Amino acid sequence: MTKNFKTQARSAARLGAVQALYQQQMEKTATARLLDEFHQHRLGKTIEDDQYADADVAFFDDVVRGVDARRGEIDELLTGRLAQGWTLARLDKTMLQILRAGTYELLARQDVPKAASISEYVDVAKAFFDDREAKFVNGVLDAVAKETGR
Repeated sequence: MTKNFKTQARSAARLGAVQALYQQQMEKTATARLLDEFHQHRLGKTIEDDQYADADVAFFDDVVRGVDARRGEIDELLTGRLAQGWTLARLDKTMLQILRAGTYELLARQDVPKAASISEYVDVAKAFFDDREAKFVNGVLDAVAKETGR
């Protein structure tokens, strides 16, 4: 089954949001500047012969702004889902952004079904990692969903 345009645009927005959040963590870029950069130069653009998919820009903005605004709450939820002895600082930086974006969506986007959110961030994880890490994302986000009553 192929994804419809809206679903593809949201998938692209999620991937872009994870990339933007990673850049923000690494470079300490202000959110407004980061959003502008992605709007102007990344989302739906061709970069080094790679065509980036058109993204649902409003959804992208909401995820990036939401993670930024609720980072403390999100990180607390995530910390409680990690195995004993693990901290957010031990996680791969890309993995951390995937989990943050997924957690934000589970907390704030009641319009998106829980299973769809989790599945989409598992797919984002597969773009960067192998199946083991994708299963980790699934497990953590499922636990977050249960914790938040989704």
